[in-house]
Amino acid sequence: MSFNTFGLMFRVTTFGESHGPAIGCVIDGCPPGLEITPQEIRAALERRATGRSRHTSQRREKDDVQILSGWFEGRTTGTPIALLIENTDARSRDYDEIMRQFRPGHADYTYWKKYGMRDYRGGGRSSARETTMRVAAGALARKWLNLELGVDIQGWLAQLGPLRTDEVVEWDSIDGNPFFCPNPGMVRELESYMDALRKSGDSVGARVNVIARNVPAGLGAPVYGKLDADLASAMMSINAAKGVEIGAGFASVSQKGTEHRDEMTKKGFLSNHAGGILGGISSGQDIVVSTAFKPTSSLRLPCRGLDVDGEEVEIVTKGRHDPCVGIRATPIVEAMMALVLMDHVLRHRAQNG
Repeated sequence: MSFNTFGLMFRVTTFGESHGPAIGCVIDGCPPGLEITPQEIRAALERRATGRSRHTSQRREKDDVQILSGWFEGRTTGTPIALLIENTDARSRDYDEIMRQFRPGHADYTYWKKYGMRDYRGGGRSSARETTMRVAAGALARKWLNLELGVDIQGWLAQLGPLRTDEVVEWDSIDGNPFFCPNPGMVRELESYMDALRKSGDSVGARVNVIARNVPAGLGAPVYGKLDADLASAMMSINAAKGVEIGAGFASVSQKGTEHRDEMTKKGFLSNHAGGILGGISSGQDIVVSTAFKPTSSLRLPCRGLDVDGEEVEIVTKGRHDPCVGIRATPIVEAMMALVLMDHVLRHRAQNG
């Protein structure tokens, strides 16, 4: 197995490389009758697109999505849905000089060791370009969840480098700035920080949070189908993800049991340190997930590395790269939340009706 398929009941198989002719996915298990248009999917893709501001990669893809199957007269038919997006702005010549080199911190070396070859153009399959199709598939899952169950999913940038960005949260402001920052008062500071970072040629990490509201209790299963385990796996599958927290996460280490336990009354839970999941099963509270993203590895600053012959070389990466991949990660994290919840809703219905 090559593990390019995600989900059990709502299955998404993605394909394609960063600089190939196209990328795409096949969605199997989507319920029939869901009204969806290419324009709706395109709107979701625009939120993760490069080139939206000076703070991201300047690669500008059209991301015009074609629905090839499983869709008739504006509705899903219940059969496999094939989505295709052509790559229109790849610039492979930027990678000629690293054709035989392994960029430190990148997947070049491990892909070479696993497969004995690699597509060096833009990282090939390891490129974040692949996440385009996750967002496309997530658009269908997200709409179905909202229409059928009232589930609302919202992500935001919680931290960029040393800057904490969600000590003040204004939900309506998140899509009004290029950072998905919930604190409009911090946008100028973020812009100044990123301008200086970009000029230096370096990169930085970020933390992205996502919340799912109105999730019904009962999703997930013990012991090997836990909802939080699948959410953690989904978030860790995103390029550059290095850590995931559910609810209080690692802060649980320093909490006392009397603080961490979420007491219950007739009016509901008094806190949500568990992040909406108990014993691997949703409790009906908001599900809260936080994902840490590492700094971009592709830099124009020279560094030491190896080539395919095992010789030490100086490596300089050219091309168009995000100085902080976390800036564009919010729509991806939202999509993975939607895909996991959609899959678990269908699993729950299959077992419990």
